[in-house]
Amino acid sequence: MRIGIIGAGRLGGTIGGLWAKGGHPVMLSSRHPEELKDLVAGLGPLVKAGTVAEAIAFGDALFIAVPYGALPQIGKDYGDALKGKILLDACNAVAGRDGSAVADEVEREGIGVVSQKYLDGARPVRAFNTMSYAILAREANRPPPRLAIPIAGDDPEAVKVAAALVTDAGFDPVLVGKLADARKFQRGGPGYGQPVSAAELRQKLSLAP
Repeated sequence: MRIGIIGAGRLGGTIGGLWAKGGHPVMLSSRHPEELKDLVAGLGPLVKAGTVAEAIAFGDALFIAVPYGALPQIGKDYGDALKGKILLDACNAVAGRDGSAVADEVEREGIGVVSQKYLDGARPVRAFNTMSYAILAREANRPPPRLAIPIAGDDPEAVKVAAALVTDAGFDPVLVGKLADARKFQRGGPGYGQPVSAAELRQKLSLAP
C-alpha cells in the first residue's frame, strides 16, 4: 500500500521509515520537498519526497503529523484532494502552540470530532498520537507483547486499514471506538502516554479483552 505523509518532522519520518521497512512505498511531503533530501536518503529506496498535493495523490492511505492549528488551513487548501482518503491522524492540540481557541474546542468536543470537522470529506482514524517519536522508534517490532497503539474511527474500512498499518509498523493496534471515543487517548486522557501492551491498555481503558 502506498502511503503519503503530510508533515515530515520526527514523527512523520519515524513512522514513514517503519512502513518502508515493512515494504510500503512512502512519500514524505513538505512545502519545500528539496529540504527532505537527506531524510529520504536515510530511509531507503521505498521513500521519496514530494509536495503535500503530490503526497495526497500518491497515497492509498495518508498519515498526518503537523501542529494541530494547521489542520483548518490544510482542510481548506486540500479539501477536494482529501475527499474519500483514509487518513491516520496523529496531530495533538497544544494550547501554547496552536492557540487556546483550538485547544478549548478539542477539550470541549473531543479531538476526533474536531479533526473530522477540519478535514471534512476525509476518512480519519486517530492513531500514533500518544507517544513520542523516540519511544515509537525504540519499541517498534519489539518481542511480544508489542507496544499498543490506540486507534479510533467512524469508517469501518478506514479503521481496518489503519489497524493493518499499525501492525506493519511494528505495534499492536487497540480499537478504542468511534472518533468521539478518541478523547480517551487525547492529551490528558487516560490512554495518553501509556507505553504498555494491548492487554494492559484495554484494561486501563475498560475495553473488552
